[in-house]
Amino acid sequence: MEYSKKVMEHFAEPHNVGEIPDANGIGEIGNAKCGDIMKMFLKIENDIIVDVKFKTYGCASAIATSSIATDMIKGQPISEALKLTNKAVVEALDGLPAVKIHCSVLAEQAIKAALADYYRRQGIDPEPIVGKIEEHDHDACHI
Repeated sequence: MEYSKKVMEHFAEPHNVGEIPDANGIGEIGNAKCGDIMKMFLKIENDIIVDVKFKTYGCASAIATSSIATDMIKGQPISEALKLTNKAVVEALDGLPAVKIHCSVLAEQAIKAALADYYRRQGIDPEPIVGKIEEHDHDACHI
């Protein structure tokens, strides 16, 4: 399996790893059957994602997509983070092997799950804003 140089860099030295103790948005997506589990922590102030961290259990692609996705939304308004697509994550990593595309979907969904949690904590129904959070399809996993 060929990984781009960027995937290997983010896997070897991932950015934004860890937890945010006072996070006001936390989302977890994954499937224990395939082994990829992502947890995103957001600190949002005045609709800006001032900090973001992640904990990912999974393959190189899962870790790399988490790392670059957090880089892409850090410092951004919520509206920009909501536009983040798995395609943009894949492009930022200079591509992923076809069997690993589902990892980029996980990264997108983990961010959306954390944003949904942020809205729920404020008593706002997140679905009209964030959309439906897809459950991870473990049939997409190739071990």
